[in-house]
Amino acid sequence: MDEGSLTEQDSQAVEAALARARAFSRERDGSRRVTINDVARLAEVSKKTISRVINDSPNVRRKTQAVVRAIMDELSYIPDPAARGLNYRHAFLVGLIYDNPNPQYVVTTQRGILEAIADSEYELLVHPCDRASPTFLDDIRRFVQRQRLYGVVLTPSVSEDERVAALLRELDCRHVRIASVSLGEADTMLVTRDALGAKEAARHLAEFGHTRIAHLAGRPGFRSSEERQRGFSKGLSEMGLSLVPDLVIEGDYTFKSGVEAAASVLAMDVPPTAIFCANDAMAVGFIQGMRQAGKRVPEDMSVVGYDDFQIARTSWPNLTTIHVPTPPNPLNSGGRGCWVTRPKSRARSKRLGLW
Repeated sequence: MDEGSLTEQDSQAVEAALARARAFSRERDGSRRVTINDVARLAEVSKKTISRVINDSPNVRRKTQAVVRAIMDELSYIPDPAARGLNYRHAFLVGLIYDNPNPQYVVTTQRGILEAIADSEYELLVHPCDRASPTFLDDIRRFVQRQRLYGVVLTPSVSEDERVAALLRELDCRHVRIASVSLGEADTMLVTRDALGAKEAARHLAEFGHTRIAHLAGRPGFRSSEERQRGFSKGLSEMGLSLVPDLVIEGDYTFKSGVEAAASVLAMDVPPTAIFCANDAMAVGFIQGMRQAGKRVPEDMSVVGYDDFQIARTSWPNLTTIHVPTPPNPLNSGGRGCWVTRPKSRARSKRLGLW
């Protein structure tokens, strides 16, 4: 409230209210929490009016708003989020539902959401799940209903499951689906467009003269795995090359699968000279497997990852990878995704931009 917009009479009312609040503070037991009842009594209005001020309702007189806010500031009153949730029929909570096996992906997504809600009254709750579980949908239903969530963010591959989207619509729960392609209405989607990033990886390796290039794919059943492989294959084709089926190795987005893939690739009669791994965890695992076999990267084989997570910058050698930015506000996605920019340098280890 702009105090300059108050009349002299309004200002006097605010000062009188502050005097009452200060007297209350002197007499109050310091261990007792200030309640909405206290604020209402000191402001000489109803609890409903206090709630309206807290929720920025325009249907409250300017003087009343000034009096209530002055008292709340003086008493350092913090509204009870549970009580506010009852008024709104939802808690001030946002849920993150995931089944991604890559912990770095989950941590990065959490960071993006937390940055988005940092200046709000919302908090984040995380719910891991297993799509193979017979109670998968029931577990999500209970999570949403028990926590009375304001909204939910879904990561791959949960986001790709139409049953989950239908369940959230049934529960009238706001939701955003992070996925590599658009799967629903634009205002519920955050599209990462993984195929474009993978195509950039193919172009990068081909421009360095590689012709026999392998691909370590992500977990089967994940749309991101399919999109990254599709984009990589298309990128090779545009460079006059092809993705040989024998050079496609199945992974599962984990470091361990990368180590195991290195052993399989090095056992080939004619190993590739380069490999594109569908995420950074597998790429770093692949480099570790190369090291265990006495091989060097990039001298014996070039390795490119995807995501540009922290692990890419802390591994040795530093990993060349596709950079995917931390998602913008997933609660206001507007269907916006990312696009590819060409790398500006040709250093052996770098970030290939996906913005």
